[in-house]
Amino acid sequence: MRIALRWQVIATVALTLGAALLQGAQGALSAAGGGLVSICAGAAAAYAASRGGARSVGGVLAGALRAEAIRVGFAVLLLWLLLKSYDEAAVGVVVGSFIVTMLVFTMAFFVREY
Repeated sequence: MRIALRWQVIATVALTLGAALLQGAQGALSAAGGGLVSICAGAAAAYAASRGGARSVGGVLAGALRAEAIRVGFAVLLLWLLLKSYDEAAVGVVVGSFIVTMLVFTMAFFVREY
């Protein structure tokens, strides 16, 4: 999970810098917000997964499904709160940053750290 969260932070920083160059401060804040939504949701899922004391294959699967449900639910809630409370948000940048960082979270599991 730490690898996935690290890659999400790297992607968020890169997207924030890119949005700052293209759209200025509002674009940078929007990109950072979209990335932070994904990072927070991933951290919540990691916490939920670490709390599971599964003793069987079924328990591990149930814990993984619970963590994924928490990640998706938390992401939807935070994304809604961000878009509702930040009136000047560049919606396309927020959603784009959110989607990219969610994909990075998913793909980071295929990366091995040696």
